[in-house]
Amino acid sequence: MKNPESRVNLHDFDPKIGMTRGASKTKEICWYLVKMVFFLSAFPFPSALKARLLRLFGAKVDRYLVIKPRVNIHFPWKLSIGEAVWLGEEVCILNFEPINIGNNVCISQRAFICGGNHNYKISTMEYKNGPVVLKDGCWIGAGCFIGPGITIGIDTVVCAGAVVSHNLDDNGIYKGNPAEFVKTRWNEK
Repeated sequence: MKNPESRVNLHDFDPKIGMTRGASKTKEICWYLVKMVFFLSAFPFPSALKARLLRLFGAKVDRYLVIKPRVNIHFPWKLSIGEAVWLGEEVCILNFEPINIGNNVCISQRAFICGGNHNYKISTMEYKNGPVVLKDGCWIGAGCFIGPGITIGIDTVVCAGAVVSHNLDDNGIYKGNPAEFVKTRWNEK
């Protein structure tokens, strides 16, 4: 039995289709140097220093950010972080499109907030990116994947290891792959 030939043609992929980097090449190179020293390092540089560096590169960062070592932020100029946000060790924020993180949000260790993707229906697999919104009070558990174009509702919990490929409502607890509703977080009496 003969195998069919692949239609995928990555050789002709054009990185300019479907993505605007949002900064000059010089700014991007400077960010990567700063990121390697202060963010990807295991050394626990103070969160206040990291917040200042993010602002210097165009991020909107409110007060009381806690940012642990080895956090990978791709484009700080496409990042907005509210007040009292925690970013755990090895969090990855691939923000080819804007990522908006509300107030009192906890993103646990090794969570992957992914605003980038490729269109698998096109042979050259151009970018198919989307913004991500994490509303106030949500908790993204350790090892979660949040895909492009997703909004996580107010006070919603995404349990460890969940894969989120659709919007999640407010005040819910979700787990699994794909993430499914389990129960409400706060029961009103």
